[in-house]
Amino acid sequence: MAFLEIKNVRITGLATAVPKNVISIDNKGYDEEYIERFIDQTGIAERRGSNELTSSDLLVMAAERLMEDLHWEKESIDAILCVTNTPDYTLPINACILQDRLGLNRECYAQDISLGCSGWVCGLNVLSALLRDGKNKRGLLLTGDSKNTWGPGNNALLFGSAGCATALEYDPNSDGFKFEFGTDGSGYDAIIMPKSGMRNMKLDENSYKEFIDSFKEPNTVPDLKPIDIFSFSISHAPKSINALCEHFGLDYKACDYLVLHQANKKINQHIQKKMKMEPERTPSSLRHFGNTMAASIPITITTELKGKVENKKTNFICCGFGVGLSWGSVAFSTENLVISDMIEVDDNQFENLKWV
Repeated sequence: MAFLEIKNVRITGLATAVPKNVISIDNKGYDEEYIERFIDQTGIAERRGSNELTSSDLLVMAAERLMEDLHWEKESIDAILCVTNTPDYTLPINACILQDRLGLNRECYAQDISLGCSGWVCGLNVLSALLRDGKNKRGLLLTGDSKNTWGPGNNALLFGSAGCATALEYDPNSDGFKFEFGTDGSGYDAIIMPKSGMRNMKLDENSYKEFIDSFKEPNTVPDLKPIDIFSFSISHAPKSINALCEHFGLDYKACDYLVLHQANKKINQHIQKKMKMEPERTPSSLRHFGNTMAASIPITITTELKGKVENKKTNFICCGFGVGLSWGSVAFSTENLVISDMIEVDDNQFENLKWV
């Protein structure tokens, strides 16, 4: 287990952008019995999806709104960190594209992290480390995925598109963040897109056309091992939260909210019961947005806790777990938090942009 503490940095605001298009499971051609069983097991009745919008499109909208609501000048952003599994391109990274699209200064640090379910917690750690000494004052953590709802098979029903922006700022009076991380790479194939990289690409004459076609119609929906994922999640998430609290002398039952990665309803209910937390203190965004991977924790805060946490000190413990297999928990407090209204983005919002 890796324990880290970073002081002098705080979260000042969050914003979410989602495609306007709502994908309801009851309009996907399934019979009523299957629909009822799926919603009961996963907690997902609908998601947001787009065959046009990319992750950077959603993240631009979320970041622009958040900077506007915070009254942050673009020149004041010292670093941006993008966490996504569905970048616009394999090269260059999304963060470089976002620096330009957002009009940030050229001295801005920009980095991508390819991580899913634990990505928001990991991103908080990396970005807050860049700000902790005060030489860099402000940063944006941009987490999100899109075009991940259109692949083959029922797995596509689980995943929704979303982009979330989290604003971090240097504050010498802030207690900052307390982290616990872990990784078990032996379970790497529990959540995997087997043809998304070079491991299974054969560049001989007979397979070259298949290789080229795979980039034209990429499958952005992972293959899943549900039993392995379930066992991992209900075991490692509670262990991570308990380890975090034991190491730093915290009581998770004293926190205001325990916000979990939105894997599915059954997994999160098991974790909630194991931790003996009340449902009203473990909010869920699954029903309307599905599993949004690295965006799932901030989208849950922005959609389920808006109006409840902005004007008072609020103590959070958040836990992400999944792809890797990896996990991470973080404890932090917010005060005078800004939560922007959610943005719904039309498919044709960026039709005038010309991309390579």
